[in-house]
Amino acid sequence: MSTLARPLLAPPRSLPPLILACLAAVWLIWSSTYLAIKWALVSFPPFWQMGTRFIAAGVLLAAWMRWRGARWPDRREWINATILGALMLGLGYGLTAVAEVSVSSGLVVAFIAVGPALQAAMEWPYGLRPTKLEAAGIALGLVGVLGLAAGQGFSAAPAGLLSVLGASVAWKLGSVWTRHGLPRALGGRRLDLTPGAMGYASQMLAGGVVLLVMSLAAGEQPSWPIDPRALWSWVYLVVAGSLVAFSAFMVLLQHTPTAVSASYAYVNPVIGMLLGVTLGGEVIHTGEWLAAALVTASVVLMLRGRPA
Repeated sequence: MSTLARPLLAPPRSLPPLILACLAAVWLIWSSTYLAIKWALVSFPPFWQMGTRFIAAGVLLAAWMRWRGARWPDRREWINATILGALMLGLGYGLTAVAEVSVSSGLVVAFIAVGPALQAAMEWPYGLRPTKLEAAGIALGLVGVLGLAAGQGFSAAPAGLLSVLGASVAWKLGSVWTRHGLPRALGGRRLDLTPGAMGYASQMLAGGVVLLVMSLAAGEQPSWPIDPRALWSWVYLVVAGSLVAFSAFMVLLQHTPTAVSASYAYVNPVIGMLLGVTLGGEVIHTGEWLAAALVTASVVLMLRGRPA
């Protein structure tokens, strides 16, 4: 994993310890959350699972930051947190969980690796044009995604395919707006959050509320009695997936070049697919492995070709 990252990122010694810790959290923890979501679905339906997860994490993080003297978000910051929370958590995570109802966690994480290609397309309105190497990566990623979509997993579950595509678009749209602000057609203003971890907490709280509204609209209810593995998976998602990994990603998104913050996209599929097969007992066919390899290679090309 580190040898793959070395050509794309600055030498590890040049990165501050906080950034290295955030990279480790995003690479390792996020890779495992897709299988945890799958296990938690046994008892907790998609939007309910994600909504309660982020509200629990948001309450804990906000309480901790208030105890340390952080100020509460103002009205403008709450509006920004709701916009980003609805995109990145409400649609991004909510639709990811919906996809995993019918598709293996390994295939979902492999598909989501197309994110850098989506981000390159979404940054065009901001005057950022892909380099030749990035364009090659986009083309290769498209071939890989088409291969995944035509494989046995996604072709048997078109609803899962549409859900993971919607999740990928929503997540990357939120990431682009976090970095560049709203496009001019929507006012062009920046979506600044409360400084520090209180900003991440407000985003989780706002996104969690949006998810619970979606859960209520869908008529979701947990399945009783609660499966023990589902419960522990939910706890893992709250603590490791939300409090640690999501906060770490927001730090990377706001304080590092895109090549660093987007590096999870070529690490997560490898680890996520291996975990799905070894621990989750999932079946991924040869053609799907090859398609996932193309998507991963496309990410490597794109991040190598993107200016710092």
